[in-house]
Amino acid sequence: MVWQKYNGEKIRTCINDAVEDIIQKETYLGNKLKVYIGTDSQVKRGIVEFATVIVFLREHKGGFMFINRDKIVRRLSIKERMLTEVQKSIDIAYQLCPLLDQYHIDLEVHADINTNPSFESNIALKEAMGYIMGMGFQFRAKPESFASTNCANKMVQ
Repeated sequence: MVWQKYNGEKIRTCINDAVEDIIQKETYLGNKLKVYIGTDSQVKRGIVEFATVIVFLREHKGGFMFINRDKIVRRLSIKERMLTEVQKSIDIAYQLCPLLDQYHIDLEVHADINTNPSFESNIALKEAMGYIMGMGFQFRAKPESFASTNCANKMVQ
């Protein structure tokens, strides 16, 4: 997996080392962090493009994010695409969880799924919520899921 910063700079170490470096730097600077993970996707000419983000928010001092982009060349139903987004978010959350626990950093997993039943993505809400919460993570869906709905969304447009 290739991760990068928002400015396009590639992260040359494994993601766990990069996240730990950030945590140590921000802690040294006296900043309290919270981490949010989310994934969004777009379908373009039969290719599903995904962007997964790790958003770091400093308490009262802004934030920044790491991004991973990925593609699948096959047709997915809306439900399958939403659950694939959730799977990508959970994969990275699960990988980072021991590190975040070690430094006592809160984590939320955000899903780009609408809580309003009149939206198409709502078809995957129950499964996504059960999956994320069943893995022990805090869950947010639209309109509270800014990591996927806003941050990751900007990376796939």
